[in-house]
Amino acid sequence: MTDLSITTVVAGSGFLAGVVFGAVANRTNFCTMGAISDIVLMGDWRRMRAWLLAIGIAILATQTMSAVGMIDLSKAIYLTPNFGWLGAIIGGLLFGFGMTMAGGCANKTLIRIGGGNIKSVVVLLVLGVFADMTHRGLIAIGRVQREAATKVNLANRGLTSQGLPDILTKLTGITPSVTRWLVAGPLAGALLLFCLGDRDFRSSPSHVIAGVVIGLLIPAGWWITGVLGNDDFSPTALTSFTFVAPIGDSVQYLMTFSGSTINFGIATVGGVIVGSFLAAIATRKFQIEGFKDTDDTVRHMIGAAIMGIGGVMALGCTIGQGLTGMSTLSAGSLIAILSIISGGVLGMKYLEEGSFSGALVTVLARG
Repeated sequence: MTDLSITTVVAGSGFLAGVVFGAVANRTNFCTMGAISDIVLMGDWRRMRAWLLAIGIAILATQTMSAVGMIDLSKAIYLTPNFGWLGAIIGGLLFGFGMTMAGGCANKTLIRIGGGNIKSVVVLLVLGVFADMTHRGLIAIGRVQREAATKVNLANRGLTSQGLPDILTKLTGITPSVTRWLVAGPLAGALLLFCLGDRDFRSSPSHVIAGVVIGLLIPAGWWITGVLGNDDFSPTALTSFTFVAPIGDSVQYLMTFSGSTINFGIATVGGVIVGSFLAAIATRKFQIEGFKDTDDTVRHMIGAAIMGIGGVMALGCTIGQGLTGMSTLSAGSLIAILSIISGGVLGMKYLEEGSFSGALVTVLARG
């Protein structure tokens, strides 16, 4: 039997991990935008706690893997010394606002496709096209110019990365091996305490399971690309779950299959859809759903376009920056995810108020 290539092993493993992600997210209704909506509209924090629990678990597991030398996080895009603070803010705000217009973030779009939602197919295609345009197409021209003008090269300030532990090391002189846990320990501990200390959350098994399983899938992604994909001749880029750029890559891959090579991101996109589909079929919840009217169609398409642009500018989505990026303790990821949440709240108020100015006034008044 011919040995499988590293590319095939990584893609196959990523697909299986994606299936688990999709099935769990479908069954537990795991969704960051939904979590924000629950808080804004109902004061229900359970889905938000599931997401925060996933972040806490991802941080602890990822930092442990890095500490024992299993993976080299310095190779992750989230920890480069080029600090794109403005892209994280603007991109995050755009993504957060766009996901409310499109009815869900990138991973929720994949989950809904698996459940039979035709609207999400349109969202995926538009998101993918605009993500690719922003990454390496027409919009990329402006993005690159903006990055060149605003990025801060932290190496000129004696920093090797934008990681919070490295920044603390620079400020205090404490060794990186210690500052790693001075940041990761209290942060992850606070998140776990905030989540598991709530009785309503603990009494909701689906939310707890969602947080634990999806949190563990982040280090699983690092292991797949950093350990299984560690090859001297054909190394795999170190990454874990993220969906905006991979959705763009997936759309392009489907069109140029014979001349393209699958990667971890493309495989996980397919896996999430399949996992969600299997869960929907198993629970008899698979249902074809289309747009209600023209306004619904236009709103979803505009939201998808904004998400595609914002997600690439911010280097990730609620999963890519919120879980994978945060697991690296990146300062840029923290800025991006706070901006995404802010954009999401603004988007909710926009839908509620019917105008952008009214939404902004409401948010500022309650802020």
